[in-house]
Amino acid sequence: MAAGQSKLIGLLGGMSWESSALYYRLLNNAVHRRLGGYHNARSMLFTFDFDDLYSRAASGRWDELAEMLADAARRLEASGADFVMLTAVTAHAVADRVEAALRIPLLHLADPTAEAIRAAGFTRVGLLATRFTMEMGFLAQRLADRYGIEVMTPPEDQRAALHRIIVEELTVGKFEAASRARLVEMAGELGHRGAQAIIVGCTELPLLLDNDGYPLPAFDVTKLHAEAAIDLALS
Repeated sequence: MAAGQSKLIGLLGGMSWESSALYYRLLNNAVHRRLGGYHNARSMLFTFDFDDLYSRAASGRWDELAEMLADAARRLEASGADFVMLTAVTAHAVADRVEAALRIPLLHLADPTAEAIRAAGFTRVGLLATRFTMEMGFLAQRLADRYGIEVMTPPEDQRAALHRIIVEELTVGKFEAASRARLVEMAGELGHRGAQAIIVGCTELPLLLDNDGYPLPAFDVTKLHAEAAIDLALS
């Protein structure tokens, strides 16, 4: 066991592989920043073929998707993981079902996100994410029920445009200046409607725009989730 890290992280990845690579970098950088030396995070990664998952989500076959994730999570548990992370926001639509299949914890990304928003004094935020995350309400509901945070989303045409940017560009490594400008515009319009801050609610969005590029305070769920994982892994 590496000195300083008491728990082994189990990662469910490939949702997309771009976001998995971002998680891997954030986790390892966080451990090195905290422990120094030659330290990096101890983890196991189960990588899906994103096409298999996205085709099920796009056709509403969430039961199949949930079972695939739960089966992979059980494999990580059987291999020695002390807790599991879903390395995608949209996958959290079935997080409760994955968690129910495990004896070890599932670290839900909504909780560290909400704690950071509350600590900053905000109660009304705009959400930028995949269409699934913005329209299915699983993230917004958890933030409202557990933390009293109101979540706003862009209008339907902007939700469709953002979903296209994420799926057709970011998941395959395309980063367009026009899409970056569109993202900033959407955030600004949410601010005009009363949002105090923005939830960067898709693991691929940080690949397109850093937090500093938003016109409102931005909370990157991926970074917050990764930092919370290292808090738990080092505890």
